[in-house]
Amino acid sequence: MNGVSRPDPRQMAQSAAMASMAGAVDLSALKARSEAATRAQASGAPAGGAPGPDADGGGGSWVVDVTEATFQAEVLDRSTQVPVVVDLWATWCQPCKQLSPVLERLAEKGKGAWILAKVDVDANPRIAQAFGVQSIPMVIALAGGQPIDGFNGALPEAQVSQWIDGLLETLRAQMPGIRQAEERAAAAGGEEPEEEPEDPRFTAAEDALEAGDYAAAEAAYQQILDVEPANEQAQAAIGQVRFLARAEAADPAAIAAADAAPDDVDAQLAASDAEVATDQVEAAFARLVRTAGATFGEDRDRVREHLVGLFELYPADDARVAAARRALARVLF
Repeated sequence: MNGVSRPDPRQMAQSAAMASMAGAVDLSALKARSEAATRAQASGAPAGGAPGPDADGGGGSWVVDVTEATFQAEVLDRSTQVPVVVDLWATWCQPCKQLSPVLERLAEKGKGAWILAKVDVDANPRIAQAFGVQSIPMVIALAGGQPIDGFNGALPEAQVSQWIDGLLETLRAQMPGIRQAEERAAAAGGEEPEEEPEDPRFTAAEDALEAGDYAAAEAAYQQILDVEPANEQAQAAIGQVRFLARAEAADPAAIAAADAAPDDVDAQLAASDAEVATDQVEAAFARLVRTAGATFGEDRDRVREHLVGLFELYPADDARVAAARRALARVLF
């Protein structure tokens, strides 16, 4: 797989936040509403919401559309057997249109080792409210009826696949349904197309990254770019490697130090890295925009280049990036 083989600090920060949701998200209201809808349907009374076209799912469906009425059966109940990954999306959301097909392909490839539950947040606002959705796409994994991990934004397929693999690896010993699905897929044999052979250049870079040798990883990706300057995977990877190296050395105290020394450009750059590493993305962008507006010459160029480098850690259509680009243009021109 041609890409960075471990998540960037932003994704790890999101995962940590999602992991803490298990005690913070209360799905009991959704559960009660879903059970009430089921009883109403059984008695012939109108339910609180109409199931989507694929809401019944069928026992072997790996991608299901979920409503408030089917949330109990399709998400909470299923998550006692295998992980259920909830894709919170909307028809107007362009990044959702990039991420949803990726999740669907991976769910089909998983052959039932995990379930993809698609939720239209406009049609099912109570589900969005229960998960505290502030931006979409938002992806949340549940096991045993509780959220355990997740991420925001349209990540590249390589990172989503890695996230799914890590999820299954963590839960395989606890959830026999994962192993059973994998055994069934293996027994079917020969149905999956052969994977393309790995590019040894990327393998070398990823091995260095796994070993924590950021300098070697950066050098390996740079060698690819020297030969293929337009290689998007290497371009994205080298930016993440550079940030990982800075973020690992980032001191949380750098934020307070920068606040106390607003004219210190180095302090502002260090603080912005610390903020991004702790998922304070908008604060980091705003800090560098302010600094760019207060500096000149080489200092301004350093700040601008640093900020553009942070932009490249996120999808091009990320709303926070777009807003910060506009703000940067206002102070530069």
